[in-house]
Amino acid sequence: MTLLRDAELSAAFDRAAVSYDRLVAADPGYHSHVRRSARRLGLADDGRGRRLLDLGCGTGASTAALLAAAPHADIVAVDASPGMLERAAAKSWPRNVSFVHAPAERLVGEAVRGTFDAVFAAYLFRNVGDPDGVLARVRRLLAPGGRIGVHEYTLAGGRTHRALWTAVCRTLVMPAGRLAGDGPLYRHLWRSVLEFDTAPAFAGRLRRAGFTGVRALPLPGWQTGICHTFVGRAPGAGTGF
Repeated sequence: MTLLRDAELSAAFDRAAVSYDRLVAADPGYHSHVRRSARRLGLADDGRGRRLLDLGCGTGASTAALLAAAPHADIVAVDASPGMLERAAAKSWPRNVSFVHAPAERLVGEAVRGTFDAVFAAYLFRNVGDPDGVLARVRRLLAPGGRIGVHEYTLAGGRTHRALWTAVCRTLVMPAGRLAGDGPLYRHLWRSVLEFDTAPAFAGRLRRAGFTGVRALPLPGWQTGICHTFVGRAPGAGTGF
């Protein structure tokens, strides 16, 4: 199977937007794991005076996780899919949350301006054609010492984790996607995880992009060894979190 890319993938997410929240809610760890990853950014205060970027916000689960971690931060949430972004923006949000339609590959100089104290990306990097280019853009958007947090399906590298991921997708994820009329998107999900970086490889990608203090942190439950949080810092003096 060839992975979906760019406009084709954006269109698939547009079609899936209506049923997306219902499907991910069937995973008992989905929202709690995203919230845990957002907390791992280390936004120790209430976020007052901070500017945060939610990159690839989807229908808003990662935005809500950032808001819970830093309720008074200025949060800019970005997604390439108009359908997903419309579902996110239609939810109830405080005035410090805003939504922008833009692809991750074309952030600088297009729709997202200024610098950010932290960038959070959930389930994004498998779905971009040039992850290194996006990381370079993220680094330019971060203030010196600013933080990056990535929540992503990245296998630990063993056969057991590959087998478990395939079993879960074939018995639960892909059948549910077909019932919702979004079979190609959820087949893409399965294959994209198998073909993307392992957790050590993605941590190395972050270091090569110039981020310091990079750590790959596991998540609990059935996703142990399948989904990880990655945290790191842009070079320069700390932002005083």
